[in-house]
Amino acid sequence: MLLLFFLTLSEDPIVALSILVHPLRGSAVDIHPSARWQQNGLTVAGGYGLGTGINQLSYPYGLFVDDEQTIYVAEWSNHRIVEWKWGATSGQVVAGGNGQGSETHQLSNPYDVIVDKETESLIICDGLNRRVVRWPHPNGTNGETILSNIDCVGLTMDENGSLYVVDYVKHEVRRYRRGESEGIVVAGGNGGGSGLDQLNGPQYVFVDRDQSVYVSDWSNHRVMKWMEGATQGIVVAGSQGQENGPTPLISPLGVVADQLGTVYVTDGWNDQVIRWAKGATQGTVIVGGNGPGGQSNQLSAPFGLSFDRYGNLYVVDSGNHRLLNKYDSIALHPRFYCIDAHDFELSDDSISRCLHDQS
Repeated sequence: MLLLFFLTLSEDPIVALSILVHPLRGSAVDIHPSARWQQNGLTVAGGYGLGTGINQLSYPYGLFVDDEQTIYVAEWSNHRIVEWKWGATSGQVVAGGNGQGSETHQLSNPYDVIVDKETESLIICDGLNRRVVRWPHPNGTNGETILSNIDCVGLTMDENGSLYVVDYVKHEVRRYRRGESEGIVVAGGNGGGSGLDQLNGPQYVFVDRDQSVYVSDWSNHRVMKWMEGATQGIVVAGSQGQENGPTPLISPLGVVADQLGTVYVTDGWNDQVIRWAKGATQGTVIVGGNGPGGQSNQLSAPFGLSFDRYGNLYVVDSGNHRLLNKYDSIALHPRFYCIDAHDFELSDDSISRCLHDQS
């Protein structure tokens, strides 16, 4: 499901954010440092249990939110990408949905999706097919493989149209400029490990306006920032050895950074979303943190993370197969949304459960 939490401010709400014009998975989001989120959410997609119906979700993992607040969801178990218009009670299949397979009209366990406005297409991590696919949108019936032999989990695009792809087997992130097929390593690439020049099971990626790369380093329980051209990263959230701290970060997944370098990350193990200010040694729980469960103030293994152009927050919350939201004046109360999936499995670990209930 997708949950929305109201954003409230302790200071002038009008300066909470500025309207964004770049892809929200590829540039910093302007959010007021005093912003805080109310703790209850409302369903905006799914909510009818696990299934294949167009009003249902089944193991959704990644998401993308466009300028019109249309949500694109990668459904791992249904082998499809579904588009949910704002306010809709059911979605529309826009890629795959033709059974599991490797033909050009099929997907096999897609992990993530973004929208490339310049080419009017979706770009999809087609998991078990070990490929990245470009799918015309709208009205596409077949995809085109643009990268092959890659174990892609997460991807994003920067303001220049360069594509960033996480390969969790090679423990690296590569950048591909338009037209490139090889790309270059911009994070990791030195084998799996805990060194500052390494990643271990990376999942999601975010790129800011300076082309700095933020990676959720899943097995190392941290988020790493790699500045453009750097040969090693900086720990900007979490770290090994702090799993028992006051605000532990375990199994980080979705990640976004704002204009101040504050990191927002889903904590898949502790059922919460954490905000980690630049230079801080501990984060602050902004959503969830009330134990796993189905109430509107709870999360159960939150997964993907995204903002819309107004600064509203969406999270894949994977256990209840639905989306929750609350609507209010954007200028005064930007919103938090959360998508619900089901038990996500990578290797042998179940790390995707989700938000529940509808208020």
